[in-house]
Amino acid sequence: MILPHISIRMISAKHSRRWSRPDQHCKMRVSWGLLAFPAAASAIENGINGWLRYAPLPNDQRPPNLRLPGAIMALSTNKTSPVYTAGQELQAGIKSILNQTLPLYHEPDKWLGSTILVATTGQSHGVKPATTLADDGYLLRVRPGNVVILGQTERGALYGAFDYLSRIAQGRFSDADLIANPDAPIRWVNQWDNMDGSIERGYAGASIFFRNNTIPKDLNRVSQYARLLASIGINGIVVNNVNANANLLTDANIDGLGRIADAMRPYGVQIGISLNFASPQTLGGLSTFDPLDQSVISWWTDKTNRLYKRIPDMAGYLVKANSEGQAGPLTYNRTLADGANLFAKAVQPHGGIVMFRAFVYDNHINPADLKADRANHAVEFFKGLDGQFLDNVVVQIKYGPIDFQVREPASPLFANIPQTNTAIELQITQEYLGQQSHLVYVAPLWKTILDFDLRAGDQPSLVRDVVAGRRFSNKRGGYAGVVNVGTNTTWLGSHLAMSNLYAYGRLAWNPSQDPQALLEDWTRLTFGSDPLVLGVVTEISMASWPAYENYTGNLGIQTLTDILYTHYGPNPASQDNNGWGQWTRADHDGIGMDRTVSTGTGFSGQYPAKVAEKFESIETTPDDLLLWFHHVNYTHVLKTSKSVIQHFYDAHYAGAETAQTFPIAWESLRNKVDTERFNDVLFRLRYQAGHSIVWRDSICQFYYNLSGIPDGTGRVGRHEYRIEVETMELKNYKLTGVNPLETASNLTAVVLVSDHTSGEATTKLNFDSGNYDVAINYFDLIGGKAHYKAFLNGKLLLEWVGDLEDKLGHTFSTKLDGHSATRVTIRDVQIQKGDVLKITGVADGNELAPLDYIAVLPQGVVD
Repeated sequence: MILPHISIRMISAKHSRRWSRPDQHCKMRVSWGLLAFPAAASAIENGINGWLRYAPLPNDQRPPNLRLPGAIMALSTNKTSPVYTAGQELQAGIKSILNQTLPLYHEPDKWLGSTILVATTGQSHGVKPATTLADDGYLLRVRPGNVVILGQTERGALYGAFDYLSRIAQGRFSDADLIANPDAPIRWVNQWDNMDGSIERGYAGASIFFRNNTIPKDLNRVSQYARLLASIGINGIVVNNVNANANLLTDANIDGLGRIADAMRPYGVQIGISLNFASPQTLGGLSTFDPLDQSVISWWTDKTNRLYKRIPDMAGYLVKANSEGQAGPLTYNRTLADGANLFAKAVQPHGGIVMFRAFVYDNHINPADLKADRANHAVEFFKGLDGQFLDNVVVQIKYGPIDFQVREPASPLFANIPQTNTAIELQITQEYLGQQSHLVYVAPLWKTILDFDLRAGDQPSLVRDVVAGRRFSNKRGGYAGVVNVGTNTTWLGSHLAMSNLYAYGRLAWNPSQDPQALLEDWTRLTFGSDPLVLGVVTEISMASWPAYENYTGNLGIQTLTDILYTHYGPNPASQDNNGWGQWTRADHDGIGMDRTVSTGTGFSGQYPAKVAEKFESIETTPDDLLLWFHHVNYTHVLKTSKSVIQHFYDAHYAGAETAQTFPIAWESLRNKVDTERFNDVLFRLRYQAGHSIVWRDSICQFYYNLSGIPDGTGRVGRHEYRIEVETMELKNYKLTGVNPLETASNLTAVVLVSDHTSGEATTKLNFDSGNYDVAINYFDLIGGKAHYKAFLNGKLLLEWVGDLEDKLGHTFSTKLDGHSATRVTIRDVQIQKGDVLKITGVADGNELAPLDYIAVLPQGVVD
């Protein structure tokens, strides 16, 4: 996806007083290019430097007596050493932020004056930390004219240098004497990149690691990515999809992986790879992939030795087995531990580890079986294997029992395998959370999981203490974050989405930190320290997860998206009556999964006793997880004194209303944020505001149709400011259904009669004279770029093209549905009663200029 620069054609009409940008681009021009490394702030920024912009610090943010040391002393002459890299980073960063050039030396006898010393503890020449540093930990001591940065490892020294630069970039010049140790040894990211260059659940362009089934020669973006990761304490990366391609293990690709490792090594980021369990058969030509077969063991040992010969510091392997059609040891009646240990034995002589995913489940469950529950599967598969995994195996557990939903309880597996190393799997890419086309700051969600007390053995058992290894005295553990950056210059497809990657790294280092404080640090580094900018970004970001939860699915019902298709737009019916097990059990009378021991699937009993008791009872289950654990009538009264169905209606309206405030708040930053990033963020927030209404209406209408219970306030199904296009005078347009029905207002849309024609929809406006915002809801599909125009009394108001697939990164649809439904808004239009509004559409490909409705909104009114 190409990062757009807004360029909109707006044409005044007799009845128009003032115009502002619509929710979507109408025309655009594209800008490409990478900023030099590192780059100062400039008039145009494209996001390539993320939070490492090193923007010049305004004079009023510099202390008057600022005194830097006279030189930088980074004690390594090895250009692949993170200590050497730290020296370069400090020199370039200080030059960019403070416009001061400090000489850089790598040998102690080259400079005898005051220095910024960067070294490991073994090189410190008498400077010792007051307490022991953990692996990757560092000492940062800042005094006027003298700075000491010591790492327990070379990587730790680089982390300390990034910390020091972050403080300078934020205008924090106070003395410091701190020791920073990581909370857990494993702080990895996962990329779900395919060898053809595509990325599963990636929303920011093609892979930076693979192209045309090989590793490209130009790995500049890989080095830049490593730099970003190192700056937030990430020490490992798995570069390919968990649904792995065995061809990654050919000799040519092993050499390519070596080049990736070479590009990331100066930043201390070790690479690992995902394996296809059946590789000995599909690639090696063996008749089996049985993990206990000696020929299979020999094959994997040989491949592993070849990999470590090319990449001596390879971190290890990630394995997805016996899940969603992937091969695994269960094929041969072996255990999952047998499978994991096969790889653990192969990497053990090289110091490698095996991350073995707990995401093992049957995706052909019988929905008619009321005792069946996908949420049970992880504990059922792994609990009996506790203690059977080798000590260099880490079981990688998704934070919740299903699949990265907008809210889930913490996985009970964390409490059920105390003799096994564990890591928590989080998702930075927003697969179920708006796919970076919606702003959702996810760190507060992660914090609810990390701080959850499982009460194992009736003792404090916070999830963060379990994965760090502290609670059960395990040697290894930590964090795996699914990121899926791409070639888009914003890395994740959205400038604001980068706050999630930043927060992930910071929380993996220290999970006790406050998500809002992390967000504020990221904002200062990314957009500067202007109080208004800091306030707006913090306000909308902290409101974004609660708002998204409200308009997509609340009370623990999961994200009510289309789980059978794109995982993006609304489709609550898709949750049930299939084998995937993300069921809501919604019917005419009630909703929710009964996961109790007494009457349901027994899932609540997988938790330790105190937690199980809490979730077993409706009275003690928090409302925000009620429907996860209990099936209740729609009329069930919550602790707020509202019924479940009324809460659904109210929450969805409240969430969409909050989303309408995001672009308004952002517009207050015009001239405070560079033009390119300002326009890009504004475009996305306006899109989100429109799509949140699609979500709201779809979910509310679905449950109204299902339950027959009206909204107590009369909002659902009643839209006094809308004109359904099917009621307008139509030329060359015909009525059509949509699927699901509720994703169109009044359950109906219109399309052109053929793919080589144009058409019109005309209506006389019967609203009182005044100024209005005119919203036009339509559908934007893959496979064509229909052209639209809006006229008032024959004067052109706006023209636009259905080309969102070129401007947004989420997974698009070929159909009229909740993924393709969107809107464009023309603001502050002066209308006289009786004016004639006409929309014209010209088909392109399979996009037949579909329209849904027009909303003529008094200013300040949310449709």
